[in-house]
Amino acid sequence: MAGDLQFSWELSGSGWATYRISDAAGEQKNFVSYCTNALADLLYGVAGLYGESSAQRVSFDLEPAEVRWRLRRQGAHVDIAIYYFPDMHASWGAPDEDGRLSWSSTQPRRVLGHAVMEAAQTVLSLHGEAGYREKWVQHPFPVAALQDLRRLHQQDDDCEQCQGRSGS
Repeated sequence: MAGDLQFSWELSGSGWATYRISDAAGEQKNFVSYCTNALADLLYGVAGLYGESSAQRVSFDLEPAEVRWRLRRQGAHVDIAIYYFPDMHASWGAPDEDGRLSWSSTQPRRVLGHAVMEAAQTVLSLHGEAGYREKWVQHPFPVAALQDLRRLHQQDDDCEQCQGRSGS
């Protein structure tokens, strides 16, 4: 069912984050390492769906596994497919289909954009930039990526939840 997406991102230890993504059909949860700038990559990947590109890929390092999100825009909707690879060093650059499809959903782009934007904003509100850097260690909070997604989402999506809000 489109539009029933839930997404969260939580810092779960020094250099680790936990994300959960779910819809009415199922849930995906992973523990992501700071070896990549994971939250920034996700924000920029979702923001990329607002441009000319109809497909984006975002990889997360699970040490040693890789989880790869393939996002494909189909009109106003996005097909989300999450693939699992047991060894990131062997899978880097491999076709998506070489991995195991572990979760998929089709959602309105506005719903995906809003959910990812709100999850990142929650992390920022909870930890602040300094607290995020202290917990994430390798990378600062992706302020520019969040601002970029927020601008595109508010500009291009008719988001009822954003009506009357500024900067949230």
